[in-house]
Amino acid sequence: MAEGAHLTSATQNDKPSIFEVLAQESLISTVRPALRHATRVAAESRPDKFGWLLRYYDEVYTFLDLLLEQYHLRKYCATFAEHFYNLKRQTPAQTSKHLPRGVFIKSMICVVLLPYIKEKLDKLFEEMRHTYNTYGSNQNMSKLSRAFVAIYPYVHTAWEGSILAYQTAYMFGKCDWHSPFLQFTGVTLCNDLEEEEVPMSRTVPLEHMSLTQKVLRIAKNALNFTAVSVSSGLSVSLFFIQFLDWWYSQDSTHTSLTSLPVPPPPKRDENRETSLLNVCPICNRTRFNDTAISVSGYVFCYPCIYDYVKEYKKCPITNYPARTDHLIKLYITGS
Repeated sequence: MAEGAHLTSATQNDKPSIFEVLAQESLISTVRPALRHATRVAAESRPDKFGWLLRYYDEVYTFLDLLLEQYHLRKYCATFAEHFYNLKRQTPAQTSKHLPRGVFIKSMICVVLLPYIKEKLDKLFEEMRHTYNTYGSNQNMSKLSRAFVAIYPYVHTAWEGSILAYQTAYMFGKCDWHSPFLQFTGVTLCNDLEEEEVPMSRTVPLEHMSLTQKVLRIAKNALNFTAVSVSSGLSVSLFFIQFLDWWYSQDSTHTSLTSLPVPPPPKRDENRETSLLNVCPICNRTRFNDTAISVSGYVFCYPCIYDYVKEYKKCPITNYPARTDHLIKLYITGS
């Protein structure tokens, strides 16, 4: 019996393989874009009701992620993805079934807060780089913004490089953590085999139970089967949604334009000066870097329409759903 207990303990504390670790890491990276696609579809179909959800998607997702992760960390000592792959977190001197308070707070910071900050910094960098490339370095751009555009790629490379280094060391058995953030929290991952250690003596045959016990047993088995089915089908559903995302991006450019009615032309004002016809409808200034939006045909300044479509996902004149790849630059020769 002592030998069996030793084997059970060794198996339970065995490190998960690199494939299990990478699988649980990739699960969360698949959930965020899949839900973003579903939100984008809802916002494009009903921008008046769901447009705000797309604009504040990162905040809404982070709030829901906060509720989900704190529940799993408190109950299972694991994140949602880790529990999905039957893994859990443990500290070297852990004496209870719950994570210490300090470890729990660090885990929440690394699992919820840091990904949100990273997502915001990535978007801020893309916007500043777009502004820098559009207007040039001599325009009204602060020194701090120019420094951020110059330095952030190196910070991003260091971020990803450190994670790759930890994963490589973990794969070759040179490190107990596959991520620097996991080391920061002070925990290691192990296989969670508690469900397999239920003694067989506690299982009572169904024919020896009362009617109430039979109903409870059947209901419990049905709930367990439903939970397992949902968990097993989640990853397949996520990959299916990703496939729909790819299919939508490939097909929508060709079909969405023909399915929309042609907008009426703007009313011509005979008393309006000819020079005012080249005014951008957004900034009300003379257009430069003329750009048309293909869903409606209206022409704007490129920075104006790019920023507007990126934020509101629609044409500012007709309110037709639009994306940045619907923008067409116009190259006008002559006067």
